[in-house]
Amino acid sequence: MDIRTPFKGIIQDIKGRAACYKEDWIFCSGIRILAPTTYIFFASALPVIAFGEQLSRETDGSLSAVETLTSTALCGIIHSIFGGQPLLILGVAEPTVIMYTYLYNFCKGQPELGSKLFLAWAGWVCVWTALLLFLLAIFNACTIITRFTRIAGELFGMLIAVLFMQEAIKGVISEFHIPKAEDTALEKYQFQWLYLNGLLAIVFSFGMLVTALKSRRARSWRYTTGWLRGMTADYGVPLLVLLWSALSYAVPSRVPVGVPRRLFCPFPWESASLYHWTVIKDMGKVPQLYIFAAFIPAIMIAGLYFFDHSVASQMAQQKDFNLQKPSAYHYDILLLGLMTMICGLLGLPPSNGVLPQSPMHTKSLAVLKRQLIRKKMVKHAKECIKHHASNSELYGKMEAVFLEMEKAPTTKELENLKEAVMKADDGGDAKGKFDPEKHIDAYLPVRVNEQRMSNLLQSLLVGLSIGAISVIKMIPTSVLWGYFAYMAIDSLPGNQFWERMLLLFITPKRRYKVLEGSHASFVESVPFKFIAKFTLFQFVYFLVCFGVTWIPIAGILFPLPFFLLISIRQHLLPKLFDPDHLQELDASEYEEIAGAPKHSRSLSVAGRAPPDSGSEAEDCLLEDFYGAEILDEMTTNRGEVKLRTVSFGEDKFFQMMSEYNESCCYVVDIYSAGYNKDVEYDPLKRW
Repeated sequence: MDIRTPFKGIIQDIKGRAACYKEDWIFCSGIRILAPTTYIFFASALPVIAFGEQLSRETDGSLSAVETLTSTALCGIIHSIFGGQPLLILGVAEPTVIMYTYLYNFCKGQPELGSKLFLAWAGWVCVWTALLLFLLAIFNACTIITRFTRIAGELFGMLIAVLFMQEAIKGVISEFHIPKAEDTALEKYQFQWLYLNGLLAIVFSFGMLVTALKSRRARSWRYTTGWLRGMTADYGVPLLVLLWSALSYAVPSRVPVGVPRRLFCPFPWESASLYHWTVIKDMGKVPQLYIFAAFIPAIMIAGLYFFDHSVASQMAQQKDFNLQKPSAYHYDILLLGLMTMICGLLGLPPSNGVLPQSPMHTKSLAVLKRQLIRKKMVKHAKECIKHHASNSELYGKMEAVFLEMEKAPTTKELENLKEAVMKADDGGDAKGKFDPEKHIDAYLPVRVNEQRMSNLLQSLLVGLSIGAISVIKMIPTSVLWGYFAYMAIDSLPGNQFWERMLLLFITPKRRYKVLEGSHASFVESVPFKFIAKFTLFQFVYFLVCFGVTWIPIAGILFPLPFFLLISIRQHLLPKLFDPDHLQELDASEYEEIAGAPKHSRSLSVAGRAPPDSGSEAEDCLLEDFYGAEILDEMTTNRGEVKLRTVSFGEDKFFQMMSEYNESCCYVVDIYSAGYNKDVEYDPLKRW
């Protein structure tokens, strides 16, 4: 923090974004912007509806999907118009649900408050939170965000994943029981129908989980066309929610209404929803002692929002996305404080920057811009080839197109493309020629269509979905439990803490399998005993963080261990681990090494050309290998861009493939003869 120069960061952010504010609205790619808008709308709306159902259960109906959707839409519209970084997606997130659950349980246990003044007291918590966020923004606190290293981010991500899974399991179990405050005499609560409801919940939740995980990886399928695989990967999960909801109506007519159990939330025009707009009137009824006591949870929430919002913004504008417009961390925290105050005064749970939706938004816009550049460059390159132009003329034409379409281009970004074109044969051998249609994707820089329209439109769609509550209420609760489990499992790949835990369960004789596939760089650079030691420390610390969430009232302090981790990382861990090993295990970027024996299709290895497309099979393989597929391989499920490298010289990449396969066969032969393969196979000696 820089106390000596208050407002410095905010002023710089406003000046930087004001210079390009007009362009944010002008360059929107016309109707093509609807594709990423629709994509991110579904990615935002579904979790918000699920969190609304969770809040409804935890707060006895004081909050529901109506309030979570309203907050997401309201904050999204404000941020898309007035925010500093328009690529950042806002929404009600799991940490907010956890904190509001603790606030409600606290109010219920206080006679002076009770559940009746829960939203009024939460309003005071939001006011204090807003004031703290204002101070953090004014005194340039965003400069310390870099102290939250990978270990903190991955612990937080793992905690949220476990809480998602915990909620899914609790939800499925609750389907076998009668909900609170329900009439036990109703037919649907008789034993046989209650038991059937529980069995259907297992079927629908597991069905939703398995099919959602399958559809998420549709781009890697061998079957169907590229656009259909892309459509399934992008929109498969919301379509599956509709499919399983439709299947829930296929039960026999003799089954009573209410089996399977469905979402419950009031309509926006009912008194339970309309009350939120007048919560500010009840804030004066909160005893003075509790107004000041609200400062304690506000400290936790302010710290949590500061961390979560800044990390989401950081992920949305990673340097590998090559964004051309400046960031606005300080100003966005100031605006977040204002939105938190507005939500508190309206009785709504506040929204903040969310993961993985924010980097997903950037990635979808990168695909859009990449397609536009690619199409024009390929068109002009084909014209040059048709007129038998030289390689230098061919590259010159493609470079001119790139420079024309980019506002602030750098020729260095096309150095790899230039090298590939110049090295291609000028002669008549078609096999050695540079084919722009097939080869350009390996060298095309990532470009993002930076604008505000997609964020504004998706926020408006979230707002319009409030009017579709009658349709949302048709979704079985069991489908949402499956969706919670899907969110938990889908967030694990790319989390190095999770990958290291899995590594501990691989026997020494099978660890060579890790090197065969793409793997994190620390696997080759850090000895296994240090990986195990660091992972066990992280696991024990995770158990502490998770244990805090089970403490009834003090659970509201669950963000505290993450703040303490800053000091632990700076002062304690360097004494326990070698600095080089610690740097690898707690790196700021996700560095991945391509697997040795397999042809990696990832195009994020700078300067590496794809294999010759001489065969028909390879031609078919590359035929529909476009932007979305490429960027999927470049990013983790969390939206973090991978830095893909190889563990040996790139000039010998394809030559080493065959040599490695031969050595693998040799290792297998001697292993079956009873020898120690670790001695024979050099890359494994470190194990």
